[in-house]
Amino acid sequence: MVAIALPMDAVKYRDITPRVPSMMALEVRLNCLLPLLTSLLLSLVIHSHPLSERIFSSTAAIRAASNETIKKAPDIAAEVGRYADVAKHIIELAVFGAAQNRSYRRLADFTDTVGNRVSGSQNLEMAIKYMHNAMNQDGLDVHLEPVKIPHWVRGQESAEMIMPRAKSLAILGLGSSVGTPPEGVKAEVLVVQSFEELKHRASEAAGRIVVFNQPFISYGKTVSYRAFGASEAAKLGAVATLIRSVTPFSINSPHTGSQTYQEGVKRIPTACITVEDAELMWRLAQNKQKIVVRLIMGAQTLPDADSFNTVAEIRGWQHPEQVVLLSGHLDSWDVGQGAMDDGGGAMISWEALSLIKDLGLRPRRTLRAVLWTAEEQGGVGAQQYFNLHKENISNFDLVMESDLGTFTPMGLQFTGSDAAAKVMEEVVKLLAPINTTKLETGGEGTDISLWMQAGVPAPSQSRSQLKKQGRFWVLTASVSHTVSHITEQMARHEMLLRNVV
Repeated sequence: MVAIALPMDAVKYRDITPRVPSMMALEVRLNCLLPLLTSLLLSLVIHSHPLSERIFSSTAAIRAASNETIKKAPDIAAEVGRYADVAKHIIELAVFGAAQNRSYRRLADFTDTVGNRVSGSQNLEMAIKYMHNAMNQDGLDVHLEPVKIPHWVRGQESAEMIMPRAKSLAILGLGSSVGTPPEGVKAEVLVVQSFEELKHRASEAAGRIVVFNQPFISYGKTVSYRAFGASEAAKLGAVATLIRSVTPFSINSPHTGSQTYQEGVKRIPTACITVEDAELMWRLAQNKQKIVVRLIMGAQTLPDADSFNTVAEIRGWQHPEQVVLLSGHLDSWDVGQGAMDDGGGAMISWEALSLIKDLGLRPRRTLRAVLWTAEEQGGVGAQQYFNLHKENISNFDLVMESDLGTFTPMGLQFTGSDAAAKVMEEVVKLLAPINTTKLETGGEGTDISLWMQAGVPAPSQSRSQLKKQGRFWVLTASVSHTVSHITEQMARHEMLLRNVV
């Protein structure tokens, strides 16, 4: 099973396959090569000017300054190609050498030691101290940048259907939700499948618990019900909302996540329920049966807490003021281990710098890994980092975030100018040994979105891997949003993969 997942040119290394502890270990170490090679190569090339001035940024001021140098993009692309031997050494060390499985072991120790890391919690601050100490011991230049973050506490929560029959409902309150009175909220249920249906049945919503049983289309399209369902129902007088979990696959497992209250709209309790229970109540409603639910939530929002973005870097020897940034977020939700979302991304970012240090490579520009805080609350730590550093935006050549799970890498998505894309085409060619040569449009990442909007180029992992691995993504990337344990989920992942292979 593992051998099939290895790069094609790695067949000769069959003797290593028994030492691979799991598919996740292989995927973590392959994934670390994406930010590593991308950031390293773009920090090594080009002898004098920032990448953003030469070929990358789309902002008006920088574009005006780069009209002449942008013509040199083909030369820069050729320069990237000359780093084939460097790329080979990095791949050898990460996949087959002394660093094999190191990022996986780091991730296991981190999650075992710290556990979940919800914004504002003591566990999150423990995680920040853990990573600060670990990266210091690794010989990196590490510092903390203070930020203020939300502090929401879940509290005890439960739900039960009282009519037409008694049934316990599995729920997870949504981030920043208000709580119910101690005795809970007991009300008749209105089940709808869309915002449009809710508007059509507006006269029925007052005094009811609105259940959204929206079909899953894609995460990007369907998540709006989780994000805005409470306020949309509250506008019509609803007393609470229960949202079908945003997933195409369920094992009676509710998902948590963030939600947003609209200004000027009454805040009502909101939680996610399982796909199975949402479908059940939909069928009962279609049969004209009266549904009554009691919802109890002890959620509360405390004053904002002090926290930190954790920053580690290897300073550039020629242009230390110019930065190539890679990142992941340290916080997670409170019902899983946060291994996939986004402990893996944090370890990948750290591992990239470790590999460069181990190989004795000296980047021209500063390579910086930022481990964000409070991403799950809407990229709060990243927003404050941007506000602090945006005056120097012309010195940020590239930003990258790993927050799509630790899967076998297939390619990169990229946001940047056409000239920049030409350079990135050369970069992914150097990833041929691990079969990661696809370049698509549309880099993404919650924590780097402000930089992209300002014109800084940004690559990210290809979402094609999520589509290709389909159910495997559902079983792994959703772990931190559910109550399922990471090792149980990964066991299912590997069992399914063996069956397919």
